[in-house]
Amino acid sequence: MAEQLSFDLPVRPALGRDDFFVSEANAMAVALVENWPNWSSGKLVISGPAGSGKTHLVHVWMGLSGGQVVEALDLPDADIPQLASKPVAVENVHLIGDHPSAQDALFHLHNLVLAEGNTLLLTGIEAPKHWGLSLPDLASRMQGTMNATLSDPDDMLLSVLLAKLFYDRQLVPTPDTIPFLVKQIDRNYAAARDLVEDLDRASLSEKKPITRPFASRHLRNKV
Repeated sequence: MAEQLSFDLPVRPALGRDDFFVSEANAMAVALVENWPNWSSGKLVISGPAGSGKTHLVHVWMGLSGGQVVEALDLPDADIPQLASKPVAVENVHLIGDHPSAQDALFHLHNLVLAEGNTLLLTGIEAPKHWGLSLPDLASRMQGTMNATLSDPDDMLLSVLLAKLFYDRQLVPTPDTIPFLVKQIDRNYAAARDLVEDLDRASLSEKKPITRPFASRHLRNKV
């Protein structure tokens, strides 16, 4: 077998629609994103654990709607009227529970986007009721927004997720590696992301290809 060389290459996530695999864990969210002109009240929340594909879906939506994206924590310094002039996505709203100025800015953005007849997409960990928003009017508007939840991955989605994570790092494990890993790791996005990052680092350090025996030894050493 030809030796697989390891290089410290930059991670470039593939964020196109064709790169997003649909399963029972995310089918509702994907359908709602693709039907964005018909959102109830012109807005949608996508919630789910870290690594579940929220940002990927935001980029899919941007491609469909021509919208723009902003981090919730950056809203106090943002040009709210400019953002509201077209569809806009606000990422990681769960992080602004302790930031009153960001909550005020999101409240004004929310109202102005809808008044302009545009659409608003929001993302966060867990459902809006768990975001810790202290501004009552904003909290009620977030909790009243249609919420699409991304669930933990099933085996098929976990397999595809691992393959994509390796691909994003320009790594090519042997064909029997991913089926082996699916049976070994916890069924969640963070575990898959952390494992691929660890294997990438170990492969680079040891200058060895990522094979099933290599992955098995790596997992044994972490126990």
